[in-house]
Amino acid sequence: MSKQIILLTNLGSPNSTSVKDVRRYLNEFLMDERVIDLPFIGRFLLVRGIISPFRAPKSAAKYRTIWTDEGSPLIVITNKLAKKVEKVAQRPVYFCMRYGDPTPMSVLKRIESEHPDAEEVILFPLYPHYAMSSYETAVAHVENVYNEGRFKFRLKTTAPYYNHSKYIHSLAVTIRPYLEDQQYDQVLFSYHGVPERHILKSDATGSHCLKGQDCCSVASPAHATCYRHQVFETTRLVARELGLSDDRFTLSFQSRLGRDKWLSPATSDVLTHFPEKGIKKVLVVSPAFVSDCLETLEEIHVEGRETFMEAGGKKYDTVPCLNDNDMWAQAVAELCL
Repeated sequence: MSKQIILLTNLGSPNSTSVKDVRRYLNEFLMDERVIDLPFIGRFLLVRGIISPFRAPKSAAKYRTIWTDEGSPLIVITNKLAKKVEKVAQRPVYFCMRYGDPTPMSVLKRIESEHPDAEEVILFPLYPHYAMSSYETAVAHVENVYNEGRFKFRLKTTAPYYNHSKYIHSLAVTIRPYLEDQQYDQVLFSYHGVPERHILKSDATGSHCLKGQDCCSVASPAHATCYRHQVFETTRLVARELGLSDDRFTLSFQSRLGRDKWLSPATSDVLTHFPEKGIKKVLVVSPAFVSDCLETLEEIHVEGRETFMEAGGKKYDTVPCLNDNDMWAQAVAELCL
């Protein structure tokens, strides 16, 4: 058997909670043409001149509320997961970030130095669903760096696993104890939002996505790269495994940026209107994130709770991400091999 190395890749994090480091991170993240898909000049003026200067101090304050003694939760969790996957897979496992450190180039060079006999590196994006601003940009970036470095080993990328039984089962197992111990009026599946234009740009057929209310349920080649279809499918499969009837769960999208039309409904709007519909006890799950980060620990756990309780909610709980739990580490190892 050829010598294989596993490389996990995640979103990334500032190096610290200082405004300077957060601004640097935001600049790199938001200047990505797959995140804000405007021409370079327009993107540069928007990010460097408006978003980053105003958002960095606010984001830095939020990062301080979730930062641990070990550092960034996302970095710490990804590192722990890599070590567990390594034990299960019995292969060397490394990790890199799309934005920030450790960079793909630095990690690929480490692999080359520490494993000169490596024949294949299996890239595993820690993104279950295909989206321009997550899976696609991470894969494209690592592949570009790989080609630039002219490494001797092969690079193989795993496909999105939004409907894979191992991922679905891992999610269901983390959610089930909450449903057994508590009574909730509704389970809210909150996914990271994307602009509708990203869905249209990712439609390989150019004629399917967002062309009708049932486009995500009508079979199409477009589904291979359709984020909307894939999050719908994840939700359906997890709900089925948990035995949730259609009236027991809701799907929404969080983390909007700008004034363009994004996928809806927005998580904040759903949480605001739940109580007036008699939904007073809510359990929130964030399946698009496999590692807890600012969007789950602060936006969902803190801001989401405030929104819901101020609107009249009585009970609000959140399910941690898969993080480094043993079943998920086993699933990652199997998905890579």
